Amino acid sequence: MAARTFTSTCASRSTDVTMSRTSPFRSLFVTDGELDYNSQGEGLHLQGDFSIAGLFPLHNANGPSAGLPALGPCNEGRHNKHGFHMMQAMRFAIDEINNKSGAHLLLPGVSLGYQLYDICSVPASVLATLDILADHYHDQAPNTEQPVNNMTVAVIGPDSSSKTFTPAGLLGAYLIPQISYEASNQKLSNKVHYPSFFRTIPSDKNQVEAIIQLLIYFKWTWIALLGSDNDYGLDGMESLSQQAPDHNICVAYRGVIPAYGSETAGMMRSMVEGIMRARVNTIVLFSSKSKLSGFFPFVVQGKLTGKVWIGTEDWSTATLISGIPGIHTVGTVIGVSIKNAAISGFVDFERNIVEASLRHGKAQAVSSANSRVCLHSTDVFSLARHNFTLEKYDVTSSFNVYKAVYAVAYALHQALQCDSRRCQKRRLHPWQLLPMLKDTRFSLENTSVYFDVNGDPPTGYDIVTWIWRGTEWSHRVVGSFSPDPPHLTLDDEAIEWHTAGMTTRSVPTSICSPPCPKGHRKLMRGQHACCFDCQACPAATFLNLSEPIQCQPCPSEQWAPASSERCFDRTVLLLAWDAPLAMALLFFLACCLLLTSGSAAVLLLHLRTPVAKSAGGRTCLLMLAALTAAALSSLCHFGPPSHVSCMLEQPLFMFSFSVCLACITVRSVQVVCIFKLASKLPRAYDKWAKNQGPEVTIFIVSAIALLISVTRVAVNPPEPSQDVDFYQDSVVLECSSTLSYGAGVELAYVSLLSVACFSFSYMGKDLPANYNEAKCVTFSLMVYLVSWISFFTIYLVSRGPFTMAAHVFAILFSVLAVLGGYFLPKMYIIVLRPQMNTAVHFQNCIQMYTMSKQ
Repeated sequence: MAARTFTSTCASRSTDVTMSRTSPFRSLFVTDGELDYNSQGEGLHLQGDFSIAGLFPLHNANGPSAGLPALGPCNEGRHNKHGFHMMQAMRFAIDEINNKSGAHLLLPGVSLGYQLYDICSVPASVLATLDILADHYHDQAPNTEQPVNNMTVAVIGPDSSSKTFTPAGLLGAYLIPQISYEASNQKLSNKVHYPSFFRTIPSDKNQVEAIIQLLIYFKWTWIALLGSDNDYGLDGMESLSQQAPDHNICVAYRGVIPAYGSETAGMMRSMVEGIMRARVNTIVLFSSKSKLSGFFPFVVQGKLTGKVWIGTEDWSTATLISGIPGIHTVGTVIGVSIKNAAISGFVDFERNIVEASLRHGKAQAVSSANSRVCLHSTDVFSLARHNFTLEKYDVTSSFNVYKAVYAVAYALHQALQCDSRRCQKRRLHPWQLLPMLKDTRFSLENTSVYFDVNGDPPTGYDIVTWIWRGTEWSHRVVGSFSPDPPHLTLDDEAIEWHTAGMTTRSVPTSICSPPCPKGHRKLMRGQHACCFDCQACPAATFLNLSEPIQCQPCPSEQWAPASSERCFDRTVLLLAWDAPLAMALLFFLACCLLLTSGSAAVLLLHLRTPVAKSAGGRTCLLMLAALTAAALSSLCHFGPPSHVSCMLEQPLFMFSFSVCLACITVRSVQVVCIFKLASKLPRAYDKWAKNQGPEVTIFIVSAIALLISVTRVAVNPPEPSQDVDFYQDSVVLECSSTLSYGAGVELAYVSLLSVACFSFSYMGKDLPANYNEAKCVTFSLMVYLVSWISFFTIYLVSRGPFTMAAHVFAILFSVLAVLGGYFLPKMYIIVLRPQMNTAVHFQNCIQMYTMSKQ
């Protein structure tokens, strides 16, 4: 197979890079001598028993690469001070472990080395990974006697998710442990695709949750969401967009921030205008600081001020963003930040490097045939001469590198079975380190370090805010977020809100529609759930807070006023036995029963006297029995209704009172016929009187009343029921079919009897005094009619206990009216005027009536 030749542009002159025939991947060989800066361990390469590869962005690439594996020269780009500090953290950690300073004997008898790569771009990251794999393949080549020294057992880096995906896939194929310090994309937690990937920075899954909790805490539901045009921004923005609706958060505007350039300037201006049109006050920026540094000048230029900007860990504490001219005018910045940490001795270590660089003046070059100018053509001294400032953001990220190196060292400690004096120095393959790395757990600078099943650290974030004093910038920690379980702690009093050119303590709002008042449902307006109108829930419905767009009806036994968020138990309306009003009615009933029974006893004792005979004789006893039954029917209206009470309450009164009216009517007919019609229809009257006509007539009239009541009960039987329609907040316990057709027929029949009774009684108004009952009967019927008219009037407007009491009162008053109008005058004569209860007295009355007619 012919060799394939690629051209690398990473050096100032062309260098031929040839594919090895025996290698299954790209192994790099350089045709001529190159520069390797080791400078006694102070360069990018250090010999050791076991080597750790480090991938750090020491420069920022000037432009996009032509393609893989070709890349632009990294050392021609801008210096990356953040990458320099992280690279120094790795060197410091290895130096500390090797020299046993500041730590216990972790790897006695074993030295760690490193191979550092400048990954200024994604192609550089891929090429560095191929170089690591080339060395790995050479180590594993058959028939090769491999020395133990300088074996690469793990990789630290890269710094971003975009630069990590391909290296993580390649290294995972050979189970070479990789620990990233800043690649936070949650896709990298997939152990199927990236089985050997670990990281010391929390996953973006936790960061998205922290941002969601921030939005919930301040009730910001109407937001704009911007993400940088890379894996970090796009995936983070997508994850937040998917979770936002679950928390009633609406994304009014979405935009992707491209890399700054003349061709993208118009796009960035359009994004600023789109945010203004969306009328949002809160903007979430899930972006890398490199992309965002090109966008914020357009925000300042567009005068997009007074907003709240939610930042991610990559830029929220970066001076690259805070140093943009005019950035202090954009509003309030609240960000998620990696928890602040410090490395003891790290500042002194970097100071020593700077002092050494000044003594040397320039890096010392040592020729080496095995160097890779494309991969590490920069030395430490050339970078250190710039004397980069060390900020909190740099220290925090450097601590992640520091933890990663120590995690590898602790895994080696376990794999080499180290004790306090010596490690078992032996050949160790990278894949053998994976189980130890998964199980490693240690404490570093008062911080617990370990990895979960996905290779992620279970650490949280600090919540920071920007503080401005004029144009002087600083950041303040105002809270924290822990991911397991998700919990946000915030001191919102420590946040200075910058709105409308003013600094205030009032939290700005960011909503599409104001919250609906209590008990008002949301009427959606447009496609966003956050934009709505409000409509009050009607009575008998309530607003379930879990479903704010629909008013739900209350159960029948409950009620709710208009604009209610819950239902209430209805008040039960009934005439309780122990109620004061019920006890008064029961006393009234007892009096009625006493009067009817007393009247019956008096009539029974004087049944053969003229007064008893003129009143109807034995018929009076039937009338008093009917009145007693009518009075007892009132007991069916006390307490909760039952099947028996509902069957009896109305039919019993109607039938018994019909019997009473039939008796009075027949008695009135008899008297009228005797004095007025007997001479005109003597045979008819004699036949009717002698053939028990009065008794038969009473029986027929009563039987018709009984038939009507029985038919009504059989066809439509009354049952206990609950009337929930009459009152919205109460339930009336009553019997059904109170106003049915059968009840109407019963009422019509009793009314007909009442009219007949009144008519025949009135016809006898000029009869002898002892037989003239017109006034008393008329009075009784008038009281009876007035009481029932009053009851029905009350019943139409009210159904409470008072109405039920009025029903009982109408029944008892009707009984008392008949008893008082018809029987009490008879009782008066029998008991108090016995001289008027004689045949002579009655004969005199008849003679006087006859003489008056002549």
